[in-house]
Amino acid sequence: MLVNALARSFLSGEASVDPIIERAAQLLGRNWRWLRPVARRYVERFAEKVRPARRSVAAFLLADTTFQRAWIRRAGQLRIAERIAATGGMQPVAAAAYWPVPAIDSVDQLARWLGISVSNLDLCNLEWLSDLKRINARSRIPQLGHYHYRVLAKSSASLRLIEAPKTRLKAIQRQILSEILELVPAHSAVHGFVRGRSIKTFASLHAGKRAVLRMDLRDFFPSIGRARIQALFRTMGYPESVANLLGGHCANVTPRSIWKEISPGSCPSLDRGAIAEASQLYARPHLPQGAPSSPALANLSAYRLDCRLAGLARAAGATYARYADDLAFSGEAEFDGCVDRFRAHAAAIVAEEGWTVNHRKTRIMRQGVRQHLVGLVTNRHVNVVRADFDRLKATLTNCLRHGASSQNRDNHPSFRMHLEGRVIFVESINPAKGKRLRDLFERIEW
Repeated sequence: MLVNALARSFLSGEASVDPIIERAAQLLGRNWRWLRPVARRYVERFAEKVRPARRSVAAFLLADTTFQRAWIRRAGQLRIAERIAATGGMQPVAAAAYWPVPAIDSVDQLARWLGISVSNLDLCNLEWLSDLKRINARSRIPQLGHYHYRVLAKSSASLRLIEAPKTRLKAIQRQILSEILELVPAHSAVHGFVRGRSIKTFASLHAGKRAVLRMDLRDFFPSIGRARIQALFRTMGYPESVANLLGGHCANVTPRSIWKEISPGSCPSLDRGAIAEASQLYARPHLPQGAPSSPALANLSAYRLDCRLAGLARAAGATYARYADDLAFSGEAEFDGCVDRFRAHAAAIVAEEGWTVNHRKTRIMRQGVRQHLVGLVTNRHVNVVRADFDRLKATLTNCLRHGASSQNRDNHPSFRMHLEGRVIFVESINPAKGKRLRDLFERIEW
């Protein structure tokens, strides 16, 4: 009991040595000499990470030799003199003081915030939706699951699993997104899933540069575990019980039964090894690709990664930006001269932060070749790929000459909206080229 209370006091405010000692001394009724070395080691262990769980701090204390000696020698004197209240107003990082996230101090308040009554039945439903004990993931009844699943085969012989939450859970995730996650700023280098930024703003940072390095993160979303998501909510100042439930609602464990429906015959580009590898990856609690809260959580989870890569880029005279799992670095002569060594350093940082670089997609592009990022050309200025523009122009011309139905070879249910969406995309990147396509589109008889 005393160890847990001491762990809570360490977590109940600023994570620096003197404030920790002050809170611990208040708890114990005395400023013991052993508190300073223990507090110093705690800061060294956890200061650069997101706020740890209470059980992690308790485990740290029990393993610390100085605390062990004090526990043995002062067993009759160590006691709780005054409890330190663990409130939702805790701000474990300095920046959190400026985040206008709602204060939620308990599970009952979380239920009220979500519009759920605090009766025992509704609180059980809250725990059922969070599925912290993976009971739902082990169920053999698909109707009881919280997600719909769709497997997409990628050209690299791997697969991507789209996990779309069902109506009730999706509503909760959208509330968490709009009232919590969107109030926490992403890193300035992030251009994906951030209001006011796009693939055009991402690519424009690297236009006209002498050398461009493109890297790709493998399994970006499912590599983010539920523990990291819960730690993010603790970093925002939420008590552990609340952070665990919030993280549980935003994470998922994919039932193994869905992989039985997939075979190499149904997806010719997949082999059994890819299916087995995906089954293991998605069986762990992870960030589901397809949930409305996942993009914002992915950006916040990668904040430390973005800080380190941005610092590495500055040291090499380069510019860094990230769009989802696409990383891009660009620069002039200084960066061009060290880009090969830079690539190895960047990959090491990615590994240290919990992701893996897909080395098959890594490219070093200099001015002598086509430089392209997220489907856009960046050699001189941001532009659409010429071949893509020509194909779309030919499709619109044939629709005009032979009728739209003759060009709908993929049987799109709304071919007009499909084509207009492609035209709008070109307009957003290159207005002049977009106008030429728009003129053709408006002349088509639908």
